[in-house]
Amino acid sequence: MYATPQEAEQAFYDALRKADLSLMMNVWADDDEVVCIHPGGMRTIGHNAMQSAWQQIFVNGPVSIVPLRPMIMSGVMTSVHVLLEQITVHTAQGEQTAHCYTTNVFQKGPGGWKMTLHHASHAPREAGLFDLQDFPDTLH
Repeated sequence: MYATPQEAEQAFYDALRKADLSLMMNVWADDDEVVCIHPGGMRTIGHNAMQSAWQQIFVNGPVSIVPLRPMIMSGVMTSVHVLLEQITVHTAQGEQTAHCYTTNVFQKGPGGWKMTLHHASHAPREAGLFDLQDFPDTLH
């Protein structure tokens, strides 16, 4: 049971670092109203599909992802976290780093705070250096 959405999010990133399927599935809400979208990947919907997808990912071992610069919008029952993920991959060419923009959504239920959405998309290389909030004149 996670008392805060931040505890649930920390457990999510701990599960990635440890390739721990049991810990990962404990973070997610138990119903079929859960969604996960990885960069360039298909949308995974539902608890059983989620478990299968994470099991396939963890076959390759731990995933080194560091959450950075969270922007948190919380209500009584829902918390939305928008952040930057720094991903480190070990390849034949050495260690490489990439960034993703990520949205994590948590809902409070009888069992505490649980994740209901994780959506990550590729971020530009410069994302690790600055965010658009540094440039208030930029229009979307």
